[in-house]
Amino acid sequence: METAAIRALILSLCAGMSTLLGALVVMVIKKSEKLVSISLGFAAGIMISVSLTDLYPNAVDSISQNNGQQGGILLTVVGMLFGMLLAGMLDRFVPHQAYDRQTGESPHKNLFHVGFVSMLALGLHNFPEGIATFMAGYENLTLGISIAVAIAFHNIPEGIAVAMPIYFSTNSKRKAFKYTFLSGVAEPIGALLAFLVLRPFMNAMLLGIVFSVVAGIMIYIAIEELIPSSRQYCHDRMALISTLTGVCIMPLTQMIH
Repeated sequence: METAAIRALILSLCAGMSTLLGALVVMVIKKSEKLVSISLGFAAGIMISVSLTDLYPNAVDSISQNNGQQGGILLTVVGMLFGMLLAGMLDRFVPHQAYDRQTGESPHKNLFHVGFVSMLALGLHNFPEGIATFMAGYENLTLGISIAVAIAFHNIPEGIAVAMPIYFSTNSKRKAFKYTFLSGVAEPIGALLAFLVLRPFMNAMLLGIVFSVVAGIMIYIAIEELIPSSRQYCHDRMALISTLTGVCIMPLTQMIH
């Protein structure tokens, strides 16, 4: 394998595995329902922010290269709507038990489902990120390092978003690490596929479509799963504040570029 390809794969691996640092944060914090509410709200803010400040503009820029600015915006919105529809269909096949608002029975029952779909969504988000990191690092090592560091920083709160609900619902550090690892390992897998399979076919249009669909999936999960779950512990104000905090923090991580 070429030296440049090996370096690019290592960069993608390091960026993806930084999600485990988020899981470590979860392990050292004392468990409480208030913390669950805060973390779920924070995760919702992260997903909304990543979708609208990262994936959406990248999708528009990529698609606009061949379709113009208006075409790029239109196709990106169509891709996001398709992603939301896809997430809604897939959600039916992920086992979960709805929270009973009238009886208030066992609010923890739905947490594993929330963590699982968060893992799927962030894994899908990390997959094209791995492709982008590989392509940048393959062509320009300095640019690849810059992008990998930026991605690593914003993968840490994403790791918290996956690990927290899994840990609280199962009380298992091993499972929290496992699912966080699975969301992060999608990044080097994306890089590996980019090198072995997708390199001849990869273009801006295809990458833009992937970004737009993933953005739609993440927005759906944030609104349908994370925000309602964050408010079921009667800490509505803290859940709202943590959601807004998540929205604000993710753009700040892009300052590392």
